[in-house]
Amino acid sequence: MEAKAIARHLRVTPMKARRVVNLVRGLQTNEALAILKFAPQAASEPVYKVVASAVANARVAADRAGEAFNEDELYISEAFVDEGPTMKRFQPRAQGRAFQIKKRTSHVTVVVSTPEKGGEN
Repeated sequence: MEAKAIARHLRVTPMKARRVVNLVRGLQTNEALAILKFAPQAASEPVYKVVASAVANARVAADRAGEAFNEDELYISEAFVDEGPTMKRFQPRAQGRAFQIKKRTSHVTVVVSTPEKGGEN
């Protein structure tokens, strides 16, 4: 079983968000949520929400399919950060010049899944 959650247009730079996502990629969801809850980075809060949303989406998908759901089995199979649109703002500088400020945004995607039982022969 697999479930996905996407947060788009987050006001955090992709480079900073990737630092946080790299901490939890491949971990079990319970462990990942615990790490994100106490991570000092500002990007950890929106990433926490995306992981929690992916777990909730997995719960809904399991209910809809009539499967047994165990949150402890879920792990983060994919997690990545893409660059969103950049907002351009201008700051006045000396002698009538203008300085461009780029306010970057991110798209965070998290896919959670259960480990596959048994292999194909």
